[in-house]
Amino acid sequence: MTSWANSGARDLHLDLRTAITPGARGARELLINALRDAVRSGRLAEGGMLPPSRSLATDLGLARNTVAEAYAELVAEGWLASRQGAGTWVVGAVTTSLPPRPRRTPGTPIHNLMPGSPDVAEFPRSAWLASSRRALQNAPTDAFRMGDPRGRIELREALTEYLGRVRGVRTSPDSIVICAGVRHGVQLLAQVLGRRGAVAVEAYSLFVFRDALAAMNVPTVPIGVDDLGAKTAELDTLEVSAALLTPAHHSPLGMPLHASRRTSAIEWARRTGGYVLDDDYDGEFRYDRQPIGALQGLCPDRVAYLGSTSKSMAQAMRLGWMVLPDHLVDPVIAAAGGQQYFVDALTQLTLADFISSGQYDKHVRRMRTRYRRRRDALAAALSPFAVGISGLAAGVNMLLTLPDGAEPEVLRRAGGAGIALSGLALMRHPAAGQEVPEQDGVIIGFAAPAEHAFGRAVDALCEVLRTSGLARP
Repeated sequence: MTSWANSGARDLHLDLRTAITPGARGARELLINALRDAVRSGRLAEGGMLPPSRSLATDLGLARNTVAEAYAELVAEGWLASRQGAGTWVVGAVTTSLPPRPRRTPGTPIHNLMPGSPDVAEFPRSAWLASSRRALQNAPTDAFRMGDPRGRIELREALTEYLGRVRGVRTSPDSIVICAGVRHGVQLLAQVLGRRGAVAVEAYSLFVFRDALAAMNVPTVPIGVDDLGAKTAELDTLEVSAALLTPAHHSPLGMPLHASRRTSAIEWARRTGGYVLDDDYDGEFRYDRQPIGALQGLCPDRVAYLGSTSKSMAQAMRLGWMVLPDHLVDPVIAAAGGQQYFVDALTQLTLADFISSGQYDKHVRRMRTRYRRRRDALAAALSPFAVGISGLAAGVNMLLTLPDGAEPEVLRRAGGAGIALSGLALMRHPAAGQEVPEQDGVIIGFAAPAEHAFGRAVDALCEVLRTSGLARP
């Protein structure tokens, strides 16, 4: 006897044939055993509602009294609970052979200082919910169909206004393609541009992009980095089709790309027919300097601008955008499969409302103030240690340069203390030569911890530096 029981809110599958136990007699005991096994195994979770006895009896072909008696027996045993007008729900297993779920699994960090992560505890839930309600209420019927492969026009219009006003991007809604984050955008562009040759990347850069390109059989070639940013003059010596740069705020070293090198990159692209991929890495968060506009504003025909909500709101949103030269829009859409498969329309409409209503600006300004305060507190706490501090003028990360050979020991001690952070060596391109000096360092994501946990995370980091012998004499 097998059935799906529908409570009006969910389905419940019970197979009474597998519930036969020694001594069991009749449908009532079979049903009790099946329900008890479902709770014991965890298939029926604590707090889960059960179907009304009448519905379950109909679906299983049993008398209603049989089901009511089974429920009553399990309530008496402590497996279920019931209240008039509220229904019947799972309380939990009386005994179980399953071990209790640990609160913290081995390797799970206590203190999250990973770079590139915002404080997701400050996600603007109420404002986002209000935008979501308005977006759903006002969504046109075609929003529930597969529409424009570039993404919803409402979001592309909102981004056109926002990016032009805040980042100096020159575009129109027709040139914007919505994607599932910057990495996804890089992969789509690599499918189009990678056929023409390798992609140049900064010798110290985000390894996730190098790995993504390598997985697509697109080779990457490192170019040097110094205090002025990427050495874009080196592009003229390379056989590459594109250069992936972080002009507004270098990741991970923290400097902006110098004006002369911005010009050099644009001139290379115009002269060779190459492209610059402008990764606007946490460009919205600046503290001690005037905002630096997007490189795309200098040459929209040769620069593809990439941005996302991963630093401003949450990485898990997987929502990004590409501002493309007009002639790349159709090839990128074709590379994406010809449809907008990657970001659902309602999320796009919600972000469009969030931006248009001014809530996105409000959230960024609020977090900019909070992150500035954290940055200052972290820099002050690190002053007693023999470390270099850079990347302070913008972004959500801080680079600590360490004495030669100290990086492995600091990372080992940090791991033992439950601190998640990133070593600088991970960001170095494997093919970077001697002309790019190796540095020891760790990258601290001061935006990542929740507000109440930030002080403890800083204290734990300082203790790691102290026990690593890095306190100043």
